[in-house]
Amino acid sequence: MTLVPACRRALALPVLVALMATMLVALTGFSPAEAASKRERKIVHALQVARNQKGKPYVYGANGPNSFDCSGLTQYSFKKAGLRLPRTSDQQARYARRVKHKSNLRRGDLMFFASGGDVYHMGIFTGRWRDGRRLILHASRSGTPVKVDRLWTSNWFGGTLRRR
Repeated sequence: MTLVPACRRALALPVLVALMATMLVALTGFSPAEAASKRERKIVHALQVARNQKGKPYVYGANGPNSFDCSGLTQYSFKKAGLRLPRTSDQQARYARRVKHKSNLRRGDLMFFASGGDVYHMGIFTGRWRDGRRLILHASRSGTPVKVDRLWTSNWFGGTLRRR
């Protein structure tokens, strides 16, 4: 029996997916579900590391452990959790996978603030306040320590390190 090309492609796709899953297990030792779960645990750990920095001073260009700027806080926290992030907020925005809909943002995802195409500030999404406004953990400006704030603007976009 000869299969038409469309049928061959339809049969090849599950085989290709299974082969890729087998390769992932061989290369990392984790199944796709386990790898996603491990990454999820790292993101949760990064959020906890960042929470532990609350109260530390903002210093422009600082990346811990005694003081932070916004991207220094995220880089430090994710590095401690075993995940790599570039240094600046602009670089981190390009590195993270964009969250298409703000409603899909999950705890531990990144929040970026841009003007004229350049990202000038960022933080980590920590959940929602009782009134429904989003909460951000960030190092905001000189004289203000690392803290959690209710979101003050809708002019932001989300990024994630999940399923990278």
